[in-house]
Amino acid sequence: MDSARSRSGVRGVCEDEDDRGQQLIEGLVLLQKMLQGPHAAGPDRPLLRFSFRSCVVGTLCLPLLGLLSCVFISSMYHFEDATGTHCHVPNYLPSISASISLTPECHIWRACIGLHWGPRVLVEYSYLKLYRGRFGARSVERSLSALSLLFSVCENMGLLILTSVSSTEAFAVHKTGFLLFIGSSLVYMLITCRLWSAIKKQSFSPEDARSYRWKKRLLLACSFFCGFAGFFYWKHNVHCQSGAYTLFALFEYLLVFSNMAFHLTAVWDFRGKDIVVVSLEDKHF
Repeated sequence: MDSARSRSGVRGVCEDEDDRGQQLIEGLVLLQKMLQGPHAAGPDRPLLRFSFRSCVVGTLCLPLLGLLSCVFISSMYHFEDATGTHCHVPNYLPSISASISLTPECHIWRACIGLHWGPRVLVEYSYLKLYRGRFGARSVERSLSALSLLFSVCENMGLLILTSVSSTEAFAVHKTGFLLFIGSSLVYMLITCRLWSAIKKQSFSPEDARSYRWKKRLLLACSFFCGFAGFFYWKHNVHCQSGAYTLFALFEYLLVFSNMAFHLTAVWDFRGKDIVVVSLEDKHF
């Protein structure tokens, strides 16, 4: 009995020490949280979270608002400079190249394009991951997804070139950037429509069907507007026909707006997705 009481007493002492140890650990954890502050991010708590939809809309609003601001300022305050050409015929709309080549319009445009470039690259990479997840090891679509990324990068490079070098600074370089931008964007749209045609066949989601449907419509619209813009640009330069440059500028606007709308379909492609920023300080790989 004495030995039983002694074992019981030892067990009680051990349990008391375990309880004190557990309380000490909990107290240290609580103290650490108090020192870190209320906004400290735990291992499962992201530093920043926002919807992919917000990223896409914000990314497209930058060039859209920048372009509208440049056209408005050029039309209101620099109309003669923005619409004047070598033909010396009446024109009523400034082209995009003319609108973004004047001051302060060029600074507004360059700031908007510079700010939108980073999120744009993020969207491009996200599309590559999306396609790889959808198609797996299927060779044709896997190759097309890589080509899609390539032409999207070329489209952005063309946009950066025509933004960095205005038509009044070096017309040949600016023109090359514009042609690279338009040509790459049309090929990118075509490849994207082909990929979403394959996605639609294996998906029953109405959002996927809607995205594919609008991508096809906007590809046709861009091709149509590009053809007419090229035609009126040729008429203006070769025949110096009155009003031809105005129609070229109009179809150029429509072409760029259709291009933006095509990229806006990403809100359907990444529906329900979030962009999350987490801390990797305590992670071990």
